Formats: sequence, structure tokens, C-alpha cells
Amino acid sequence: MESKKEFFLECYKLGIIKFGRFTLKSGIESPFYVDLRPLASDPKILKNLANYLLDMLPLDNFDLICGVPYAALPMATAMSLESYIPLIIKRKEAKNYGTKKLIEGIYQKGQNCLLVEDVITSGKSLIETIAEVEQEDIKVADIVVVLDREQGGKELLESRGYRVHTLFNISEVCSILWENGELSDDEVKRIQDFLQGNHIQFEEITRASYEQKLSTAQHSVSKKLLETALAKQSNLIASADVTTTQGLLDLAEKVGPHVIALKTHIDIISDFEYEKTITPLKALAAKHNFLLMEDRKFADIGNTQELQFTSGVFKITDWADFVTSQVIGGFESLDCFKNVGVVAIIGMSSKGALTTSAYREEALKIAASHPNVIGGVSQNPLPEEMLLFTPGVNLADSGDGKGQQYNTPEHVFKTLHTDFIIVGRGIYKAENPAEAAMLYKNEGWKAYLNSLEKKLTQS
Repeated sequence: MESKKEFFLECYKLGIIKFGRFTLKSGIESPFYVDLRPLASDPKILKNLANYLLDMLPLDNFDLICGVPYAALPMATAMSLESYIPLIIKRKEAKNYGTKKLIEGIYQKGQNCLLVEDVITSGKSLIETIAEVEQEDIKVADIVVVLDREQGGKELLESRGYRVHTLFNISEVCSILWENGELSDDEVKRIQDFLQGNHIQFEEITRASYEQKLSTAQHSVSKKLLETALAKQSNLIASADVTTTQGLLDLAEKVGPHVIALKTHIDIISDFEYEKTITPLKALAAKHNFLLMEDRKFADIGNTQELQFTSGVFKITDWADFVTSQVIGGFESLDCFKNVGVVAIIGMSSKGALTTSAYREEALKIAASHPNVIGGVSQNPLPEEMLLFTPGVNLADSGDGKGQQYNTPEHVFKTLHTDFIIVGRGIYKAENPAEAAMLYKNEGWKAYLNSLEKKLTQS
């Protein structure tokens, strides 16, 4: 394979970069315009490009490859053919018929995906693509880019914890072309001046602290959760997926000192009796200062939900501080939860879930406007005034053997801007649940404090 410089000059002959005066999508006038789509029309160059990109990467890190629509799709395809790493295809918009999928291909929950992009400017298209890929519970850590325009997108993504590998940047390209007599000194100076004056500006922002959220919280349960978090220096909610009353009470006693809430599935308790199950559970909650979260995931019309909430053997209204509910029944279906807080299910991470981007958008409108809703379960950040609850956190997932961390407290606080972590098997299946709960409490609090540090965002 020829040198990198020679390879670029071969690509340049296809007209991938033009110099002059061009108005970009943003409205800015640029002295150069990049269009790498012609590369797909030359099979030899496309093959060589794929190998140059693959040579920069630790290929053992990836289970999948995905190109950002549309220019990077042939590049990602060529990389897949050269590396034998399976390809998935991300649509720009989900189909409005058939399966309505946004991601096409064969993949499994938890797999690592390499994103491929042709040109990076602001990083906006990559950020959008990452969110949509991760919505399918596919993990993204690395991005490979053919050309960096050096206007701040790479820095933005790296500030969010992603590794960005670039084959060329515009300064390097200009140097090659100048040395080859394709650009004059004046043209190079004009490009340098443009880059200095049109670097995307970043402002430093600080994540809202629990104290700040407490000062603006409207719902009594939101206030109690935040007060408890501050008092116990914990953001841990333990999931009690046990099937007997004794198992529930034993777990509550062990983890109680370390959690701000215990999440129950009360209908799986095989020997449930209100006086023997709920009365002592409430006493333990008072003793250890934690709230009770019933993960009922209500999903019916308002009248039926009210009966499920207030009646039957469980009488959830009498003891739960907050509950989970789908919003598929609409705004009024949430009216029945008058004396508790509601955590709305905005998005689900399970493969094949029908919580499409269109659904999530509508669900969020309902949740954000309903006075009973205190927050949501979502795979994406929520508006600042809503509390974000993130399940599936597990320290055992701190390393996948491929150099990347996922679903740890550090990851969900930094990337999702979560407020509270929900831990299940990592605690209730631990040999010593009390020690495990203390470990998760400490790790969760440390991750929260780290997330308060200033971070870059595009202004």
C-alpha cells in the first residue's frame, strides 16, 4: 500500500476537496468544501481507505461496525468486508411502516460498535447517531473519521468520553497540497485564518447538584429523595427481586443503611400478607431512612390503573412512596397517582422494544408536564427538572476485556447525566449484600461528585 501522503493525493484527484468560497449548512462562508462521497466510486481507493482506517484501531474492541448516514455507509461496508466484523446500518429516519426499525442488521444487546464518519465538523451528527445506536443497547466508545475539519467536533466528543481516531485533519491536508504545488501560500493562510476564527466555541457548564435540584423541586417525593441522598451521601436504589417475605425483609435490613430507596416487585412475593410483609417493611424503611419504590409499571387506562393502585391485596397506595408507570395511556391515566411520585418509563433498552424515537418524544411531553411525575427511566438524558433513574448498573461490567467500560456508575453519571442508580443482581445476588450495597453506594456517590466537575458543551 502506498504512503499515506500518496494515498491522499490519489483521493484528491477525485475532487473530494474544493477551494474557493462556499456557504456551509450553518451559513458560514468557508474557503474549502469537503465531499468524500466520490471515494465510494473507486473500488481500489475505497478498499485502501478501509484498510488505512482499520490499521488505526484495536480491532479486538469491536463486535460491530456502523457508518453514519449517508456518506460513511460505503466506507463502513468496506471496513466490514476487510475485517470480517459484522455491519449494522443506521437509517437517518425510522421506517414508518413494517418493523419501523432505525437500526438494521443482526446484533445483540451489549455488543461494542465502532462508528465510522467521513468528515467531522461540530460532531452533531455523531452525537445524534451515538444516542440512537445506544438506544438499542449497543455500546459505543470509538469513532473513526476520515477527515477532521478542526472546528471543535473532535474535542467535543472526546470531552464526553469517546475515543476519536482521525486519518487526516485539514491542516495536514493543506500541508500535503502545498508541498505538492496544489495550494499557494495565500490560500493556506486564508484557510488557517478561517480555522482560527471559526472554531466551534465551547462553554463550561456544571451539572445541577442535588442541592440545586432540591431548591427547585416541586413534588414532595422529589424533595424527600434528594434530601435522603444528601443526608446519606448515597444515590443508590437497590432492586429487591426476591420472592418471599423473609427474603424481602432480610434484604431490606442488610442494604437499608446504604440506600435511598428499595425497589420492589410486590406481586412476585409468593407468601404476601399485608401485615406480615408491608408493616415490617415500612418499619425498616423508617429505621434506615429509605423510601419504597414499587416497580409496578402501570400500563392501562386511568380507571383500571386506579383500581390496581388502590385496591386488591397489595394496596400499593398505602405504602409506596413512588411507583413506575408507562405513559401509553396518556396524560389523564397518571391522574390517579395523587399521593405518590411517578417515575415514567420513557424508553426501554430491551432489544426489539417499541419505544421508538417518536414514542419517546411524545412520552416525554406527557411526563414533563404532569404534576405527579417526578422523573423517568430513559436511556437518554432528561430535562434538568426531571430526575433520571438508571437501572442495570453493575460494577461487574466495569471491564469487558476490550478496553471499554459500560453501565458502571461512572459511565451513567458522566454520559447519561443520571441522578439515581438502580442495582439489582449486583446486590441481591452478592455473597454479602450489605458489603455490596456499601460498595455501590460509595462508587455511586464518587461518580456523582465527579459529574459535578465542569465539562465542555457546544454553545
